[in-house]
Amino acid sequence: MIDEPLSRGPSPVHRRDPRFRLVACLALSLVAALAVNSGTPLVILAAGLVMTGLARLPLGLVARRFTAVNAFVAFLWLVLPFTTPGTPVTAAFHGIAATREGVALATLITLKANAVFFCVLSLLATIPAPALGGALRAVGVPDKFAFLFLFTYRYLHVIHEEYGRLATAARLRGFAPATSLHAYRTYAALVAMVLVRAYDRSQRVYQAMLLRGFSGRFASLDGFRAGRGDLAFLLAALAVAVAGGALDLTFWRGHV
Repeated sequence: MIDEPLSRGPSPVHRRDPRFRLVACLALSLVAALAVNSGTPLVILAAGLVMTGLARLPLGLVARRFTAVNAFVAFLWLVLPFTTPGTPVTAAFHGIAATREGVALATLITLKANAVFFCVLSLLATIPAPALGGALRAVGVPDKFAFLFLFTYRYLHVIHEEYGRLATAARLRGFAPATSLHAYRTYAALVAMVLVRAYDRSQRVYQAMLLRGFSGRFASLDGFRAGRGDLAFLLAALAVAVAGGALDLTFWRGHV
């Protein structure tokens, strides 16, 4: 099965209702993503860091995921400061200089990316996938989308194992990775066979579900139970989102 190293724990965040965590994450992430000034995502980032600390997540795992996200952001710092028109802040080198507007844009994107990252890490990654699927349906997400998410989660490792068996069979027959036309054809045939077998499996699974009375809805014995602590948590998250949105609106009005 796919491992979920962050979904288990006794922390205050893990004990919160998945529906409330999902709504809180959506509100905070949306405000951060739509911000036009650096102050708003900075506020959301601070809230995300606090929630990550409350979730008591393994520092090593958080650091690896943080590094992976910011490796992409680092490329922006190599491009945006030097390609965005504006006031130069460095000496020109072969006609290229970093601009104040470019640095500000790269900073804004960096804060946005990290704010959303820590919100998702602390609020969504701490929810087991089956519970997250149920929470999606509970907040009004279409059933088909929720089913697609659950089945993708359930069968990703199955498809990966199928690919591993086919790759092993190819190696046993003398195939070695290379940059040749034969290697490309072999990889294409391997991927095609994985897709064919995945389609065949999906048909068998669907027929088995119909035989067991599947009618378009999953029955679950685990229901959601919200308490005062969950409501207080959601209200606090929404308050932070509203404060960030108000800060952004004030900044936007001041520059219109």
